[in-house]
Amino acid sequence: MATRINRRTFLSQSAAVGVLAVGCHSEAVLAESRSPNERLNIAAIGATGRAGADIRGCASQNIVAIADIDSELLARGAKPYPNAKKYEDFRVMLEKEANGIDAVIVGTADHTHAPAAAMAMRMKKHVYCEKPLTHTVYEARTLANLAKKNNLATQMGTQIHAGDNYRRVVELVQTGAIGKIREVHVWVGVNYTGSRFVKAKVKPDHVNWDLWLGPVEARPYCEGIVNGERTSVHNYHWRWFWDFGTGGLGDFGCHYMDLPHWALKLRNPTKVSAKGPKPHPEGTTSGLVVSYEYPARDKLPPVKMTWYDGGKKPKLLDTLKGAPKDQNGRPMGLGSGHLFVGEQGWIISNYGQHSLLPEDKFADFKRPDPFIPKSIGHHNEWINAVKTGDPTTCNFEYSGALTESVLLGVASYRSGETIEWNTEKLKVSNSEKAQQFIHKEYRKGWTL
Repeated sequence: MATRINRRTFLSQSAAVGVLAVGCHSEAVLAESRSPNERLNIAAIGATGRAGADIRGCASQNIVAIADIDSELLARGAKPYPNAKKYEDFRVMLEKEANGIDAVIVGTADHTHAPAAAMAMRMKKHVYCEKPLTHTVYEARTLANLAKKNNLATQMGTQIHAGDNYRRVVELVQTGAIGKIREVHVWVGVNYTGSRFVKAKVKPDHVNWDLWLGPVEARPYCEGIVNGERTSVHNYHWRWFWDFGTGGLGDFGCHYMDLPHWALKLRNPTKVSAKGPKPHPEGTTSGLVVSYEYPARDKLPPVKMTWYDGGKKPKLLDTLKGAPKDQNGRPMGLGSGHLFVGEQGWIISNYGQHSLLPEDKFADFKRPDPFIPKSIGHHNEWINAVKTGDPTTCNFEYSGALTESVLLGVASYRSGETIEWNTEKLKVSNSEKAQQFIHKEYRKGWTL
């Protein structure tokens, strides 16, 4: 296993990290590709929740092993796959099953995405990993580089990317329906705030808490206060704690910022500034407004993208007269969404709907013929890529850059600093305080 990377090592070496690698598949992968009719042998890390959904998405293949730190969740998640071997520690599973598996699903909490995915990728296993791809910016860059180095088929779990609605919006943007775009707004009505750790009386026997902590600093088993109620942390509510999750921005940024990144061909911002309530060292906070500045790309102009959560929205929405109607003439819900501001109009969208505004101006607008093919399914894209070498739409080259952008917003917010970002050197050029949030020190025994 690789040498442990701690914060001191990271800070001294980050300037040497190269540019994100291109996420294509070389002839080496194609040479090893198998028949599309041959079933893959897949191991899964995480058994229920999003991990369970990902396993079901790949159930057309052979699910040969599943790992989970909670024996009750493991038994429940593995029940539909009676031939799958069950493990508590994913590291043991990967080592023992190395010669019999082709690919790995990572569906753990954010803080163990990178250690699990990196171990699998260094073993030359193809990886599907839930969003956000990683817990830190540095981890995202590391996974993208590993994908290139080992010529692997990868996919981040942003399942909405496979939907038709995002494709139609991308086509409108890229054919110039509203002219040049220099401003985008993204808002999500999530409210991950007010959580705190509390001491628990008894640790459940079915939970291996030490394995759950993984690379995070050791602490006694604890529970959390979330939305005013005491609850377990490991099963779902880890999203409300910085040690394990990344709050509303991290949880939904890769879904909603995905569309502007795709449509406008965005990669790495040069400047990020976050505002919101005073950060708490334990619990995540809502009510953030995060500004991202992206440079020009070829003939495309610079873009300013603003993120809002916890009920905050762009003021431009106040100028709308009633709810806009979507592409099928139905009123649009605006609880979460995107607003592309172009020289000749607006595009407003959410997961399943979009509209060109002002409506009277675009009443007779002829939409471009679709040029982005219909997805075969987000999980099926990855399965097909493993077998044939065809590309995926959310490979770690693309999704790594998206995740970096999202997590730079988290770093700006937690540090209280505006970030001037040097993506080539993987460094905050103006703030050592903010640089501390680009990566973290791993606990002894855990590697990246």
